[in-house]
Amino acid sequence: MKRFACLFAIVPITAFAGGSNYGVTPGAHPNLAGKVTEWPVPTPRFARDPAPAPDGSIYIAVMSGNKVARFDPKAKAFREWDLPSGHRPHGVLVDKQGIVWTTGNGNGTIGRLDPASGKITEFKTPSGRGGPHTLVITDDGATIWFTMQSGDKVASLDTKTGAIREYPTSGGPYGLSLDKAGNVWFCRMGDNKMGRLDPRSGQMSEVDMGSRSQPRRVATAPDGMLWVALYGNGRLAKLDPSAMKVVKEYQLPAGDAGPYAVAVDGGGMVWVNEINTDTVVRFDPGTEQMRVVKLPSSNTGIRKMIVDAGGRLWYMGSHSGRLGVVE
Repeated sequence: MKRFACLFAIVPITAFAGGSNYGVTPGAHPNLAGKVTEWPVPTPRFARDPAPAPDGSIYIAVMSGNKVARFDPKAKAFREWDLPSGHRPHGVLVDKQGIVWTTGNGNGTIGRLDPASGKITEFKTPSGRGGPHTLVITDDGATIWFTMQSGDKVASLDTKTGAIREYPTSGGPYGLSLDKAGNVWFCRMGDNKMGRLDPRSGQMSEVDMGSRSQPRRVATAPDGMLWVALYGNGRLAKLDPSAMKVVKEYQLPAGDAGPYAVAVDGGGMVWVNEINTDTVVRFDPGTEQMRVVKLPSSNTGIRKMIVDAGGRLWYMGSHSGRLGVVE
């Protein structure tokens, strides 16, 4: 275990600026000290996406190791489950009943793991493969939405029946989030656009994010605004889903350093990482100030971050093989 007290750098930003969808409502942590703690995962074979569980534990998709790992923050202990051959989980989430869902990036499935019994079920996508990527869940737990990056689709899964429906799009859809009206927003990174799917009508629409923006991941704030990490130009974008337009963009402190993951806590504070400089940035939309946390491990490789019920930020270093928390 590593524990560090990291100092924040304050970066003032001028001008005006104004969710989760992972089964656990993120908490607020207004008096953040900036302490970073990391733990090496048992199988550091491209462990990549973390997810909070209702019991406070953190689950991790171990993609190349073909496993799901669980970390107990109280016991500081890990447990792992092997997944079916070829599954290669990319994303993971835990529903309110404690069931673990994964995107089988390697075999075109959505996986369902019951940690209590160890039973694993796979649900095959209609198109067969398509690279299931990132997944979110509706508040009622009835539907999981996920992107299919290599298949250029967005899809839904009925959590009771396992039925999957696919919606074609373009641009290699990556991260996604649900707005307060229930629309599905997804990052069309290859097209430099944000896509929107109305699940009631099946109608698609889009917002152009600008040349070389490469929107990678998106998160919904408590006020309904969407925050988008623009991997291609080093910026954080605020998008109004009702007006279907970008309200403002903010240049991140490290410049063009690959903004990748983004998360919003229960108080509306926005977290985004800069993958090329091993930093995470906490942005206050009210004051438009940024606080930079330098990560303790070099070449960390954060691809997904989440905020737990206590307002702590969790990340997984896919390169360093370390699970970290900022509090």
